[in-house]
Amino acid sequence: SIKNFSDGEIYVEINENIRGNSIFLIQSISSPANDNLMELLLCIDALKRSSAKNITAVIPYFGYARQDKKGKPRVPIGAKLVSNLLSAAGVNRVMTIDLHADQIQGFFEVPVDHLYASELFIEDIQKLNLSNLVIASPDMGGSKRANVYAKLLECGVVICYKERAQANLVGEMKVLGEVNGKDIVIIDDMVDTAGTLCKAADLMIQNGANSVRAYCTHAILSGSAYSTLDSSKITELVVTDTIPKIHQSKKVREITVAKFLANTIQAVVENRSISKTWKSNNK
Repeated sequence: SIKNFSDGEIYVEINENIRGNSIFLIQSISSPANDNLMELLLCIDALKRSSAKNITAVIPYFGYARQDKKGKPRVPIGAKLVSNLLSAAGVNRVMTIDLHADQIQGFFEVPVDHLYASELFIEDIQKLNLSNLVIASPDMGGSKRANVYAKLLECGVVICYKERAQANLVGEMKVLGEVNGKDIVIIDDMVDTAGTLCKAADLMIQNGANSVRAYCTHAILSGSAYSTLDSSKITELVVTDTIPKIHQSKKVREITVAKFLANTIQAVVENRSISKTWKSNNK
């Protein structure tokens, strides 16, 4: 049971005996991120104090992952802080999908199962049967991810170079690579305000692309994201349900990660190799 006191303080109670059990606790650190994070921490603490054998935090969307380093003086490393909080609460293992930066795994002293939505997205892209397929990264930081997809799909890659005027606001953008006559699929780990995504899509259409689609794992879609999508040249945005959300645009299509996570959890329970269970995760 999860309840709130009148001042907003969260209260958690485990309603059955879980002594000696292996617990998988599923919670994304999505909006409202602070409440969801605190719920997760309190649940872990309650489970630990109820003598659970071990606790795996299944965090489909790992919030605060964008704060993975000090990009400027006097700022926190939020992802490291969250990892410390989870460890202090008593978690024994973490399972998550498409971290914003791979190095976040190193912030933990417990095992981290880092899964990739490519296992779901690759199959969906193949079903489109695009004859002139090219994979695109919306920024330089996502070039590694785009290259993995391009290798698996046996197609070319283009990269967008952008300069941010400030957080959530894109300045100048250029396309590096040939997009004329191509069907572009943009790959990213998350979509927030959709400003970068839509600006990249519009730029590629201006440069002669036949169509532009996007596959983004985590659908944050905050602020005016839906209106930005609807007014852009993007054909379709495909996301997963790592963040529970009712979508407000017909351009958004959702793929569930439920079976993907369930089969991975089963592999952990049975001590089977996760990388062999999911071929795309063995990168």
